[in-house]
Amino acid sequence: MWDFGQCDVKRCTGRKLERMRLMRSLRLTQRCNGVVLSPTGTRTVSKADAEIVREYGVGVVDCSWAKVDETDIRKLKAPNSRLLPFLVAANPVNYGRPLKLTCAEAAAAALYITGFKDDARAVMRPFKWGHSFFELNEELLDRYAECAD
Repeated sequence: MWDFGQCDVKRCTGRKLERMRLMRSLRLTQRCNGVVLSPTGTRTVSKADAEIVREYGVGVVDCSWAKVDETDIRKLKAPNSRLLPFLVAANPVNYGRPLKLTCAEAAAAALYITGFKDDARAVMRPFKWGHSFFELNEELLDRYAECAD
């Protein structure tokens, strides 16, 4: 996770996952060879990315949606940048809003779509509202997981 320090520390799902050792922070100069969920992606994450995820994991860009245009994401060393397909947020701040996912929701979605459903559920388990993400999006996630690319 590249943390740009723009979100509320108390609500930051990426930092909570880091404290639980389910995610780790990267310096802005560090490279991530995994599937990186970023607004600069040119392809959508799919099951074709499963081998990359298996070998290198999933990376996320932790920045505020309100400041995403001000964030210099293009400088990150992420050769496998991907976009997420349409999903609905279940987090308390953006509940019901399309595409306004937290780091945890984004990582869980990528894991689910690439075939790592148990890992996706493990990522969301620390959050009281984590089960809601799957309840809201399970049909979509299952369909996306079936797509070849």
